[in-house]
Amino acid sequence: MAEREFTGRHALMLFVGAFGIIITVNLALAYNAVKTFPGLEAKNSYVASQEFDERRSAQQALGWTVQADAVGGLVILAITSEFGNPVEVAELDAIVGRATHVKDDIIPDFKFDGRAYVAPAELGEGNWNIRMKAKAFDGTEFVQRVVLHVKR
Repeated sequence: MAEREFTGRHALMLFVGAFGIIITVNLALAYNAVKTFPGLEAKNSYVASQEFDERRSAQQALGWTVQADAVGGLVILAITSEFGNPVEVAELDAIVGRATHVKDDIIPDFKFDGRAYVAPAELGEGNWNIRMKAKAFDGTEFVQRVVLHVKR
């Protein structure tokens, strides 16, 4: 049997094939990263940075702690004061979604039951984020991302 010779043409095909695979994978990853990006967090990041310390101080002065849970088809968002008492807010807006994409995002209809905010929502297993915006009765805005781990 005759030995096959490795020629310049073979080397070219090898390099073109290898780099073709690498470039294709990179383009696919870049496309998916851009396609699943939820968008801007702030319209003007410079202005947002100038107000950050003031907003953070006002939010910390409220002394609120937030806990999230998912049980029996319900999402429970418990806001408590520094003394451990349930907090009812003037306004609550929240989006529940995955950290990696927005296709599963939902806007639950939270209702205060005297202890916590509860909304019906069937969430799949895994990590979820609750991006909440609450307003105290004195007008102070409370913004937080609450991590929710759902286990089955």
